[in-house]
Amino acid sequence: MASTRHKTGTRARPINDSKAEAVAELMLEVTQCFFRIRALGQAAGLITNWGGGAFGFIRSLALLGPLTVPQIAQMRPTSRQRMQRLADELAAEGLVEFIDNPKHRRSKLVRLTPKGEAEYRELNTQFLSLSSTVGVALSEADIRNTIEVVRHLSDDVKGRSARLP
Repeated sequence: MASTRHKTGTRARPINDSKAEAVAELMLEVTQCFFRIRALGQAAGLITNWGGGAFGFIRSLALLGPLTVPQIAQMRPTSRQRMQRLADELAAEGLVEFIDNPKHRRSKLVRLTPKGEAEYRELNTQFLSLSSTVGVALSEADIRNTIEVVRHLSDDVKGRSARLP
């Protein structure tokens, strides 16, 4: 990767830092991998007409139990409004339902319906089956190490994003 420019004040100065270039290359590879994963998910039917966020949405409910739409939005880099639309779409499909929240009068909890639980189990089985065919040349230790590296970078980026005006 060519040298990067870092803006200080009104002048940009080149950065010739091999670690910075490695991080930049990793971020670009993760982005490219994301788009390939999304295309594979669409081809495999894991990403449905409600979009890629549906599996993650129902997975959160399956693992954590009922949540409010704002809680679900906080777990993702997306808006509360987008998660509300997705919740409404999933409710229309009969996969989730809105129930009273004992901690808040206006903010309902979203929970999986029995149909939603069955859909999650089916999608998760398909996802694990597909996952078992990817990265077969890598060791489990390498994969788990990569998870930690990507998670650390993701947390760092999230923290920086939170500090932006």
